[in-house]
Amino acid sequence: MSASMSPTEPNRSFPLASDRLRKFAASIHPSRLAAGLDPLLSPSTLLRLQQSSRLQPRLAELLLGSEVDVSGSGWNDDLLLGHDPRRAALLAGSIWHARSVLKLVSKRDLSILVAMIGAEAHVFAIRHLSAAVATTLVADPEQLSRQIEHDGHACLGAWLDEAPALDRIRVLLRLPIGTAVDNPAAEHRSVADPLLSLVVSHLGMEAAAV
Repeated sequence: MSASMSPTEPNRSFPLASDRLRKFAASIHPSRLAAGLDPLLSPSTLLRLQQSSRLQPRLAELLLGSEVDVSGSGWNDDLLLGHDPRRAALLAGSIWHARSVLKLVSKRDLSILVAMIGAEAHVFAIRHLSAAVATTLVADPEQLSRQIEHDGHACLGAWLDEAPALDRIRVLLRLPIGTAVDNPAAEHRSVADPLLSLVVSHLGMEAAAV
């Protein structure tokens, strides 16, 4: 008999595929789920559907496409190594606006900014000041945080546009509809790769340390 699976050997790829689909379904953002099912579904109904272990594989297949082979070698860690896409966007956006972040020094302004983007993104911006993109300074911490989030999501979207379809959608489905990830501009496309390379390297070092 060949080295392939014998008829009596259990095929462990099926439960593995179901587990992957269940885990993925639980991570889909409700707005993406609603768009794929019915925009009129209530948040409570979406939550019940998303938490149903019986329905999770079917929901994931619906949004990913039923032709996706999640049991094969193509289903590896996603492009962000499983990390929150919004976190990755904030890290990228903090580099984009690193010059503004560095100039924000008052205790009050810093506390507002850090409360909105997180201490990690603040430190990350200063660490990668040499890769900053924006030259126009933003002095208001609330406006700066919004710009960081916007440009970070846009860079993430531009970066994902260059990825294989399955890799791209696995990240997009974990983000809400309506962010700049869906509409990056030309200025974001020109710098997305180096910025996201820094972000993914940071996330990868964190994963390796676990």
